[in-house]
Amino acid sequence: MTRRAVSTTGAPAAIGPYSQGIASEGYVFCSGQLGLDPVSGELVEGVEPQAERALRNLSAVLDAAGLTLADVLKTTIFLTDMDDFSAVNIVYARHMADPPPARSTVAVAGLPKGARIEIEAIAHRRQADAGAR
Repeated sequence: MTRRAVSTTGAPAAIGPYSQGIASEGYVFCSGQLGLDPVSGELVEGVEPQAERALRNLSAVLDAAGLTLADVLKTTIFLTDMDDFSAVNIVYARHMADPPPARSTVAVAGLPKGARIEIEAIAHRRQADAGAR
Protein backbone atom coordinates (compact mmCIF):
# COMPACT_ATOMS: atom_id res chain seq x y z
CA MET A 1 0.00 0.00 0.00
CA THR A 2 1.34 3.40 -0.95
CA ARG A 3 0.35 6.59 0.77
CA ARG A 4 1.27 10.21 0.30
CA ALA A 5 0.62 13.37 2.23
CA VAL A 6 -1.79 15.90 0.76
CA SER A 7 -0.91 19.50 1.51
CA THR A 8 -2.12 22.90 0.38
CA THR A 9 -1.77 26.53 1.35
CA GLY A 10 -5.50 26.86 0.55
CA ALA A 11 -6.26 25.42 3.99
CA PRO A 12 -4.65 26.14 7.35
CA ALA A 13 -1.41 24.30 8.06
CA ALA A 14 -1.66 21.41 10.49
CA ILE A 15 -1.42 22.59 14.10
CA GLY A 16 0.09 19.33 15.29
CA PRO A 17 1.94 16.22 14.09
CA TYR A 18 -0.53 15.24 11.36
CA SER A 19 -1.14 15.77 7.64
CA GLN A 20 -3.94 17.82 6.13
CA GLY A 21 -4.77 14.66 4.23
CA ILE A 22 -3.42 11.27 3.24
CA ALA A 23 -4.02 9.75 -0.20
CA SER A 24 -3.86 5.97 -0.60
CA GLU A 25 -5.31 3.52 -3.12
CA GLY A 26 -7.70 6.11 -4.60
CA TYR A 27 -8.93 7.25 -1.18
CA VAL A 28 -8.23 10.57 0.49
CA PHE A 29 -8.55 10.80 4.26
CA CYS A 30 -8.88 14.45 5.25
CA SER A 31 -8.02 15.63 8.73
CA GLY A 32 -10.63 17.68 10.51
CA GLN A 33 -10.90 21.25 9.31
CA LEU A 34 -11.81 24.15 11.55
CA GLY A 35 -13.20 27.51 10.49
CA LEU A 36 -9.70 29.01 10.36
CA ASP A 37 -8.80 31.52 7.68
CA PRO A 38 -5.78 29.96 5.90
CA VAL A 39 -4.10 33.35 5.39
CA SER A 40 -4.48 34.93 8.82
CA GLY A 41 -4.73 31.70 10.82
CA GLU A 42 -7.58 33.31 12.75
CA LEU A 43 -10.87 31.62 13.58
CA VAL A 44 -13.83 33.27 11.84
CA GLU A 45 -16.70 34.36 14.10
CA GLY A 46 -19.99 32.46 14.40
CA VAL A 47 -20.95 28.86 13.73
CA GLU A 48 -22.29 29.44 10.20
CA PRO A 49 -19.15 31.28 9.00
CA GLN A 50 -17.02 28.63 10.72
CA ALA A 51 -18.95 25.84 8.95
CA GLU A 52 -18.57 27.66 5.62
CA ARG A 53 -14.83 28.19 6.14
CA ALA A 54 -14.30 24.60 7.34
CA LEU A 55 -15.99 23.28 4.18
CA ARG A 56 -13.91 25.61 1.99
CA ASN A 57 -10.77 24.40 3.77
CA LEU A 58 -11.83 20.79 3.27
CA SER A 59 -12.49 21.53 -0.40
CA ALA A 60 -8.97 22.97 -0.75
CA VAL A 61 -7.40 19.81 0.71
CA LEU A 62 -9.46 17.65 -1.64
CA ASP A 63 -8.51 19.88 -4.58
CA ALA A 64 -4.83 19.38 -3.74
CA ALA A 65 -5.49 15.64 -4.12
CA GLY A 66 -7.35 16.12 -7.41
CA LEU A 67 -10.80 15.58 -5.89
CA THR A 68 -13.86 17.66 -5.01
CA LEU A 69 -16.57 17.61 -2.38
CA ALA A 70 -18.61 15.53 -4.86
CA ASP A 71 -16.11 12.70 -4.26
CA VAL A 72 -16.73 12.63 -0.50
CA LEU A 73 -18.17 9.35 0.79
CA LYS A 74 -18.29 10.06 4.54
CA THR A 75 -17.98 13.07 6.81
CA THR A 76 -17.86 13.49 10.54
CA ILE A 77 -18.92 16.79 12.05
CA PHE A 78 -17.89 17.72 15.56
CA LEU A 79 -19.99 20.39 17.30
CA THR A 80 -19.43 21.99 20.67
CA ASP A 81 -23.15 22.81 20.86
CA MET A 82 -25.84 20.59 19.34
CA ASP A 83 -28.10 23.64 19.18
CA ASP A 84 -25.96 24.57 16.13
CA PHE A 85 -27.03 21.40 14.28
CA SER A 86 -29.75 23.05 12.13
CA ALA A 87 -27.63 26.05 11.18
CA VAL A 88 -24.74 23.79 10.18
CA ASN A 89 -27.07 21.61 8.10
CA ILE A 90 -28.09 24.62 6.02
CA VAL A 91 -24.48 25.50 5.22
CA TYR A 92 -23.50 21.86 4.69
CA ALA A 93 -26.37 21.24 2.25
CA ARG A 94 -25.15 24.09 0.01
CA HIS A 95 -21.81 22.34 -0.46
CA MET A 96 -22.67 18.65 -0.80
CA ALA A 97 -23.88 17.07 -4.03
CA ASP A 98 -26.79 14.64 -4.19
CA PRO A 99 -26.75 12.08 -2.87
CA PRO A 100 -25.03 13.63 0.13
CA PRO A 101 -22.29 11.59 1.79
CA ALA A 102 -22.87 9.39 4.79
CA ARG A 103 -22.36 11.47 7.92
CA SER A 104 -22.01 11.37 11.67
CA THR A 105 -22.43 14.41 13.90
CA VAL A 106 -20.92 14.28 17.36
CA ALA A 107 -21.15 16.66 20.31
CA VAL A 108 -17.76 17.33 21.87
CA ALA A 109 -16.64 19.17 25.00
CA GLY A 110 -14.20 21.36 23.08
CA LEU A 111 -12.25 21.88 19.87
CA PRO A 112 -8.84 23.40 19.13
CA LYS A 113 -8.59 27.18 19.22
CA GLY A 114 -12.11 27.46 20.69
CA ALA A 115 -13.76 26.46 17.41
CA ARG A 116 -17.46 25.57 17.41
CA ILE A 117 -17.23 23.09 14.52
CA GLU A 118 -14.75 20.72 12.91
CA ILE A 119 -15.37 18.62 9.79
CA GLU A 120 -13.37 15.63 8.56
CA ALA A 121 -13.97 13.59 5.41
CA ILE A 122 -13.13 10.45 3.50
CA ALA A 123 -13.26 10.72 -0.29
CA HIS A 124 -12.59 8.34 -3.15
CA ARG A 125 -11.47 8.99 -6.69
CA ARG A 126 -14.19 7.99 -9.14
CA GLN A 127 -13.23 4.99 -11.27
CA ALA A 128 -13.41 6.95 -14.54
CA ASP A 129 -10.86 9.39 -13.09
CA ALA A 130 -8.62 6.79 -11.43
CA GLY A 131 -6.40 6.16 -14.43
CA ALA A 132 -6.11 9.83 -15.33
CA ARG A 133 -4.39 10.89 -12.09
